[in-house]
Amino acid sequence: MPHSPLGRSGLQVSRACLGTMNFGADPQAPTPETEARRIVGAFFDAGHNLVDTADTYRGGASEEIVGRAIAHRRADVVLATKGAAPQGDGPNHRGLSRAHLTRALEASLRRLGTDYVDLYQCHLPDPHTPIDETMATLDGFVRAGKVRYLGCSNFTAAGIVGAQWAAQRQAGTPFVSLQASYSLLDRDIEGETTAICREHGLGILAYSPLGGGVLAGRYRRGAPPEPGSRLAEWAAMPSPRARAYVDGLLTGEHFDVAERAAAIAGDLGTTAAAVALAWIGARPGVTSVILGPRTTDQLTANLAALDFTLPAESLQAVGGHV
Repeated sequence: MPHSPLGRSGLQVSRACLGTMNFGADPQAPTPETEARRIVGAFFDAGHNLVDTADTYRGGASEEIVGRAIAHRRADVVLATKGAAPQGDGPNHRGLSRAHLTRALEASLRRLGTDYVDLYQCHLPDPHTPIDETMATLDGFVRAGKVRYLGCSNFTAAGIVGAQWAAQRQAGTPFVSLQASYSLLDRDIEGETTAICREHGLGILAYSPLGGGVLAGRYRRGAPPEPGSRLAEWAAMPSPRARAYVDGLLTGEHFDVAERAAAIAGDLGTTAAAVALAWIGARPGVTSVILGPRTTDQLTANLAALDFTLPAESLQAVGGHV
């Protein structure tokens, strides 16, 4: 299995990244621990090494399950987690301040059962904290040996530049990765953000590569999400933001793209998911594609799809009009 350096660093990561948002200890969680452990084992058996979690996934249960699942092979795992999301009601229990990040990292290390994280990422931008404070804090984690490399998630191009400049001013540790939503349905990072990543040495970790399942054909035009599906779970949340996310995915334009991918897949004798994953894996700047399986069967299918190579004319046809 080929591996590539993550951004402008020596850290070698696999083409696939295992996203663990679905891992939960609650019986109602999409992926209970027994199945999560099988998924982790199958992922490593297939030759991949990058696992991504966050302190906010399933209230911290994802980190706990990941920690137990990788404990016997810790040295071979590139372990990534994220901090910034609210971990309490107080004003200092969220964001990218020194106060919050220090507590967040220590809590993540306890849940993961390890004394270091290979890649620590700012989960969200924080407009209320000076970026110099954030980067100085993160550099301190690296110097203390608790973190090996730094990354960000959901940052704008301007936010990336500001962070890299802050690290440079302090002779500190810069970001080497950007985790961003990227798929045939969401190409917002193309152009300015991808150019900034290239200029400043950030590899892209693409999440939601199947557009929440729309590109895999899991939903139908004009029909509500089926019970038990990921979008049905989001649609049932009381948050207006969650419902807006679902409505924003299930649009006529997006179904046009999904149907075009399915038609190309039919011509090539493969699946729409394989077409979508092959497309995102071939995009400039993308180092690794984050897969978020709920079952071992889903992981196996997605890893096989990611290995598919699209002919040049198909790459152009599927991605030419969005």
